[in-house]
Amino acid sequence: MTTPQLPPWPEQLPACGPVVLRRFRDEDRDMVREMSADPYIPLIGTLPRDASDGEAQAYIDRQRGRLAEGTGFSFAIADAAAGRAVGGIGLWLTQLRHGRADAGYSVAPGARGHGFATAALRALTAFAWTIPELHRVELYIKPWNTGSVRTAERAGYAFEGLLRSHQEIGGQRRDMRLYSAVRDDSWTGSRPDGDERSKRIRAERPS
Repeated sequence: MTTPQLPPWPEQLPACGPVVLRRFRDEDRDMVREMSADPYIPLIGTLPRDASDGEAQAYIDRQRGRLAEGTGFSFAIADAAAGRAVGGIGLWLTQLRHGRADAGYSVAPGARGHGFATAALRALTAFAWTIPELHRVELYIKPWNTGSVRTAERAGYAFEGLLRSHQEIGGQRRDMRLYSAVRDDSWTGSRPDGDERSKRIRAERPS
């Protein structure tokens, strides 16, 4: 099976409501350092705990290289009004030849509770459907992470099941909840409710 070539960086930046998804910038270091103080975020990626200014800059440099290395798209989540970064979100395309991608997102602790993650996931998913080869986007969320579960559901992702002992995090095997958005579901970026949600039930990814 031929591996599809990754698309270029979007000329029109993905956006939804209060957020725009853009490249990471050097001035995002303070936001990255804030994320590094979170007890969970450093466990699932390459961001060191309590990162120094230099380690935060190295993390930003790695995110800016994700597309060139063939991993996918790593966006900073920015407040559309103020321009400041409030988190990060990625669309990881190593399985694009199979029509699949997975996504992951993190919002800095001080920016939580404003709907940034849900808006960012909606923007990312709408961008995903501009890639013709892509038909499915997956999310892997720990069962206790109710905030991330709410984000997935509000963004229109359907719960598919519990993956037992799916991933090692912090030196321990962890169960993960699997959510997905599928192009053929006529994804609209809103949460299905009631019977409709039942019919459709047939971010956490390291960066």
